[in-house]
Amino acid sequence: MEQLTGSIVALVTPMHDDGSVDYPALRRLIDWHIEEGTDCLGVVGTTGESPTVDVEEHCEIIRVSVEQAKGRVPVMAGCGANSTKEAIELAKFAKGVGADSQLQVVPYYNKPTQEGQYQHFKAIAEAVGDLPIVLYNVPGRTVADMAHDTVLRLAQVPGIIGIKEATGNIERAQWLIRDVPKNFAVYSGDDPTAVALMLCGGQGNISVTANIAPRKMHELCVAALAGDVKRAMEIQFELMPLHRNLFVEPNPIPLKWAMARLGLCGGALRLPLTELGEASRPAVEGALRATGLLKG
Repeated sequence: MEQLTGSIVALVTPMHDDGSVDYPALRRLIDWHIEEGTDCLGVVGTTGESPTVDVEEHCEIIRVSVEQAKGRVPVMAGCGANSTKEAIELAKFAKGVGADSQLQVVPYYNKPTQEGQYQHFKAIAEAVGDLPIVLYNVPGRTVADMAHDTVLRLAQVPGIIGIKEATGNIERAQWLIRDVPKNFAVYSGDDPTAVALMLCGGQGNISVTANIAPRKMHELCVAALAGDVKRAMEIQFELMPLHRNLFVEPNPIPLKWAMARLGLCGGALRLPLTELGEASRPAVEGALRATGLLKG
């Protein structure tokens, strides 16, 4: 697999008001993202509500996404679980239906040690390493933080090709970019610091904001990866209200409300996530207006 670069949308999973997955809306979103320049589709991750879809739905979302993409852009399938066995099963399914890579999050809740994390990802690579693996470190969600040295160990394992670094800590990202092998990709998983990470040598951004501003995020990544600081920061300054206010409540709550407000898909969520609170709505609406996405 050629090294993936650019804007990778952390895609939402559209749902009907009754909580069932809205597959026609998912297909429409995929077509729209491809038209708008998104470089890769990241499906069934945190933003895609992976904790509340069951295994059958998880697999079907991956299958439909690959089918609808039709090879026009790669699909990075979220296959993470806090059970190594389940993560392997999801990855095998994703490979079988034609996904291009797999995103594997640090196991959450059960708080594995660094050795446990290493053995978890090594086992996945040994079982399904022919589907390239992108590690995902997001300690604000998982509680378990993947240490620098653990990333370096895993970077030597065949099949593990990169990491989504979502700590928002640019110093950490710089050390990673400095120390990992040249063919090991470091992607931002934090929109506010994505430009800085790419200018330091990262390969792209796995983005929440791209759900509603895909063309701008693509342009931002193109500029940052080309070293065009002026243009990258012009776009970043424009998008900063979204980066901040799409997190006034836990993701994807504000994002789904914004997408419904823009008519991109329904805003339904699954419990225990609930609709964006009244007090938070002016901030999100203000960000949509400040960036020109909402007019009138």
